[in-house]
Amino acid sequence: MKMWYVLRVQSSREEKIRENLEKRFKARGLDALFGRLVIPTETVQEIKGGKKRERKRKSHPGYLYLEIETDENRAEGADQRWVINGEAYHLIRETPGVGDFVGDRDKPVPMSEEDVRKILRLSEPAEAGEEPVVKVEFAKGDAVKIKDGPFDGFEGLIEEVDPEKGMVQVTVTIFGRPTPVELEHWQVEKV
Repeated sequence: MKMWYVLRVQSSREEKIRENLEKRFKARGLDALFGRLVIPTETVQEIKGGKKRERKRKSHPGYLYLEIETDENRAEGADQRWVINGEAYHLIRETPGVGDFVGDRDKPVPMSEEDVRKILRLSEPAEAGEEPVVKVEFAKGDAVKIKDGPFDGFEGLIEEVDPEKGMVQVTVTIFGRPTPVELEHWQVEKV
């Protein structure tokens, strides 16, 4: 039975380590023991220099999720434990850039089905019509300056952040009165 495990790897080398693992599996003839190797990513929108762009980023840097054939191991009086094939386990652990499995020392713990669904949902490409996540780097109470629109040059405090819509509500002082103004996140910058 194949189960999912979390593997700690060197951050920013996840892709290279995944490729290296796949090559090593095939070279040793163990590729039948392995399923998918997943590095969850998400698409985010950023505004830099007034230009909107989309990019992919790792949602869990430093981790690799892999599906491995496991065997049921029952010891007398012990709870059911799943054990990774010994040769596959050592092949993974000896791969450069690989730390160790998440779980007990020398006894990796498989992921729950719910966690697997969440990771796979993240790693699958966005369905047609689905908007990418908007990266909003502001929090309630941040002091900001408006850099675009009719309130250009005004300063105020962020009262609300709506990351789903990419909007922020800023309270600015107009004619001596605090006035809430709703703006897109790229129209303001931190002071």
